[in-house]
Amino acid sequence: MEKASNNLMKEINMNLVRRAMKQTGVATKPQLASLTGLSVVTITSLVKELLDIGELSEDETVPSNGGRPALTYRYNYDFSLALVIYLNEKQGNDVMVATVVNLQEAILWREEYCIPLFEQKPFYELISLIIGNHPSIKVIGIGIPGQSVDGEIKVTSHELLQGVRMIEDLQARFGLPVVLENDVNAALIGYCAQNETEENQCILGVYFPKSYAPGMGIYTGGKVVRGKDGLAGEIKYLPIDVDWKRPLESEKFIEVVCTIIHMVNVILAPDKIVLYRSQMDKDTWNRSWEAYKNEHFMPSNPEVIVLDSFHEDFEAGMRWLTLKELEPSISEFR
Repeated sequence: MEKASNNLMKEINMNLVRRAMKQTGVATKPQLASLTGLSVVTITSLVKELLDIGELSEDETVPSNGGRPALTYRYNYDFSLALVIYLNEKQGNDVMVATVVNLQEAILWREEYCIPLFEQKPFYELISLIIGNHPSIKVIGIGIPGQSVDGEIKVTSHELLQGVRMIEDLQARFGLPVVLENDVNAALIGYCAQNETEENQCILGVYFPKSYAPGMGIYTGGKVVRGKDGLAGEIKYLPIDVDWKRPLESEKFIEVVCTIIHMVNVILAPDKIVLYRSQMDKDTWNRSWEAYKNEHFMPSNPEVIVLDSFHEDFEAGMRWLTLKELEPSISEFR
């Protein structure tokens, strides 16, 4: 029991040093002691272990306050890498974007592939090739246009994703943790991570792709609201007479969008709604929305922002979520 307790304390202390080094990049032992609250003796032991495994490297000596020059240590942000992949529609085509990022969120490699539909065999073969070329990958993040329920993808606009147990399959094949996230949730997380978002704000992200049904993400209290089985935001099931597989002419489309925004607004009363739609004329939207509000009273009027940055926010959100999996956890028993 005492050994287990000692091991736990060592792990906590090691993660404190890791977190401090990731934040500062370069530090001396006394600086690490000050940042973590640990003794220099403890820091010396932990730094040696991190040097041995290559997570830290010796850097240069710097003058100290009247004493001997101190050796600095540099954090190796490439020690652990993340493979981040997202599958989505882009300009009417299905695409897969794969990136390898380090712990500083620097993109070390990126490639985009046009695919007719999701196919498991070439998808897994590609992942195997990427991991072979980047053996420091320690986590896989996958963003999909769909939702997994109890490990099985059950709600998706891509037929070949239907029924796939992706997390289980990838973990069994590659022995790495897997983060699977819905595309709209990931995009909304990416938007909030890149913009100063107050924790008490409620923000909705509503995405209208060209060839598929829309989806919505809900962000409040500093996190995404998922609902039962993660199915919150499936607005394509709203009782609106629309065939999402067929393109709508502009006036009808804006009418439908106004109706959906009206519905979600009176239910959730968000502070802000991020409306993702490529090639939507913002002036036309603003005029249409103002006219709609004049005809339909709503007790709360959110800020509605029209953006064409869904893919950028989606990718940023997936990087953030996947790298979060690699963050050292600090025990509450500190």
